[in-house]
Amino acid sequence: MKFELITSSRESRARVGTISTAHGQITTPIFMPVGTAGSVKGIHVKDLKQDIKAQIILGNTYHLYLRPGIKVIEKAGGLHKFNGWKGPILTDSGGFQVFSLGDIRKLSEEGAKFQSHIDGSYHMFTPENVMDIQRSIGADIIMAFDECTPGDADFSYSKKSLELTQRWLERCFNQFNTTSPKYGYEQSLFPIIQGASFPELRKIAVKDVINYNADGYAIGGLSVGEPEEVMYEMVEIATSDLPENKPRYLMGVGTPVNILEAIDRGIDMFDCVMPTRNGRNGMLFTSEGIINIKNAKWQNDHSPVDINGTSYVDQDYSKAFLRHLIISNEMLGSQIASQHNLAFYLWLVDEAKNQILENNFKTWKEDMVKKLSQRL
Repeated sequence: MKFELITSSRESRARVGTISTAHGQITTPIFMPVGTAGSVKGIHVKDLKQDIKAQIILGNTYHLYLRPGIKVIEKAGGLHKFNGWKGPILTDSGGFQVFSLGDIRKLSEEGAKFQSHIDGSYHMFTPENVMDIQRSIGADIIMAFDECTPGDADFSYSKKSLELTQRWLERCFNQFNTTSPKYGYEQSLFPIIQGASFPELRKIAVKDVINYNADGYAIGGLSVGEPEEVMYEMVEIATSDLPENKPRYLMGVGTPVNILEAIDRGIDMFDCVMPTRNGRNGMLFTSEGIINIKNAKWQNDHSPVDINGTSYVDQDYSKAFLRHLIISNEMLGSQIASQHNLAFYLWLVDEAKNQILENNFKTWKEDMVKKLSQRL
């Protein structure tokens, strides 16, 4: 994997770059649709590529490991062949899912023992087998196994958690460096910067991960309940010390405003379930603000879903029809809303890129943040 920094904003840390992988090139800043079980919920691969204009998607190690299982994916020749997506794929380590299981998981130096949410069976994730699982899935970019520290954790817990993540990271790289890709192309391992909401710990984490000279770096443990101002502060701390010549990935973030503010602070890559999850519940993100399509005010609004939208669903369907589908729990309603939201997110990061190239990002961002905060 190669990263090329094309330009940086004169007014902020915002930047434009390209990531080259075995399955194609990615222009940054970029949003990555989340395909938890190997597919982006309700979206065909053709629409992902041609309509939404996704450049890279995510798969989830925890969910794919449990179902359909690694043997099935290996038999297919990797996730790219299994799900039909020909472009780059990133897999998370499953750490966030394991640690969100609460009472049905147990943490130790060795790893994390947990019960499947599907059938209650017991499993163990270690830094070593998580690397092996991600080798088998075959993503272009894979993530280190870490503990996602709770947002409200105190300093003592956060410090011990970070130290565990650091020991696990060393084991991840040892396993990664002593194994080979399974499908004839290279994979890249990204470390994850933890440290909760403590600047001192975030600085320690950054100093540790850059010793590995990885192909890119991820920032985790944010958007987990801490105030937005704290999240932005932690992002600034990380990006100020990370190398300029490597991509930076902010995990699990977030709203359109979060994304613009993080781009302003030097982040290149994003993922979040919000566009699809909120879409299924009737929330539409648009360039003029947020629409709750369930509201009665849209019942007889026969104008397009989004006159400024870039997806065909924005022009082919009306607000009134989409509202009818959503409140009737029709599957098509969730699909239309999800497709609209994903197309909007991809438009947003692409327009951010254009504004950075034109040296107008700061002014444009401030205007967009005001619009995106409105409820229509």
